[in-house]
Amino acid sequence: MTSRVQAIFFRFAPGIILCAVISAVAIVLEKLEKLIFGEAWLESLVLAILIGAIIRTIKGIPSQYAEGVGFSAKILLECAVLLLGASISVSAVVAAGFGLLIGIIVIVACVIAVTYAIGRLLGLGPRLALLVACGNSICGNSAIAAVAPVIKAEGSDVASSIAFTAALGIVVILVLPLAVPLAGLSFTQYGVLAGMTVYAVPQVLAAAAPVSLISVQTATLVKLVRVLMLGPVIFVIGLIYGLGANTKLKFGKMVPWFIIGFVILLLANSCNIIPQLALDTMAFVAKILTVISMAALGLGVDIKALKKSGPRVVLTAFISIIILATASLTMISLLHLS
Repeated sequence: MTSRVQAIFFRFAPGIILCAVISAVAIVLEKLEKLIFGEAWLESLVLAILIGAIIRTIKGIPSQYAEGVGFSAKILLECAVLLLGASISVSAVVAAGFGLLIGIIVIVACVIAVTYAIGRLLGLGPRLALLVACGNSICGNSAIAAVAPVIKAEGSDVASSIAFTAALGIVVILVLPLAVPLAGLSFTQYGVLAGMTVYAVPQVLAAAAPVSLISVQTATLVKLVRVLMLGPVIFVIGLIYGLGANTKLKFGKMVPWFIIGFVILLLANSCNIIPQLALDTMAFVAKILTVISMAALGLGVDIKALKKSGPRVVLTAFISIIILATASLTMISLLHLS
């Protein structure tokens, strides 16, 4: 038994350790960004992908690392998605108000569908188009990382969707505050716009903070409701992909194990039965596992392949942001938000 455990360890350990080292470097670089610039323009997830892809492109990956890298890209990512459920609570729905809640749900659902269609028209593969659609419409990197294992996306698709749409998200942070004087928005209205439009949670805060505290509070609430859409979206996607792969309609095949765990943790957190220490621990572990899995995905990507899809991904994400912003301003007007 001991020899068998040792054999398994030596099969997987080199690749997992390599991914962990890359992740540690990415996390340190993110902290250095905050220290030097006051803001991390490139998150550790993006940095881990880029470092992994650079290593793969320059040196390649020796065969002894392959199984550990594959394990990190799949199993560790699925574990991270499961734990992510503990960071989401339906209590944000109550605070948002019925009209705003319905508006957010409708906009997110429609923009996912429209962005997917645009991506396909621009020549993106179905999985890459869906990753970009979910990332832009829900919560950026977390949504992409959560949806990827459900649809069995290739590492190159995940890397493209995260790297290029995150870069576009930085541009949005810098430009969006101009909407206040140009469109004559109130602080609350701008908070709704920022919460609905900006790519990821940290970027929402960065876009809203220069305007006002009211904008930050409103944007955070709206963004949290968008994040709450992650559970239903990946559940539905799991059903769709499961139905396509298995006509016998077995629930276990239609809905992956980690999505079931995600929903259980989400409901448990919403019922306040998970201690805060456990929530903090799960959030930390989920972040670390996600960064490690992103490093693994980066190690499976040749940068030359990213160049081919890059412009189309950026264009798809850009059009998606314009649609989100337009729909958000329409919702603000219809709900008479002031």
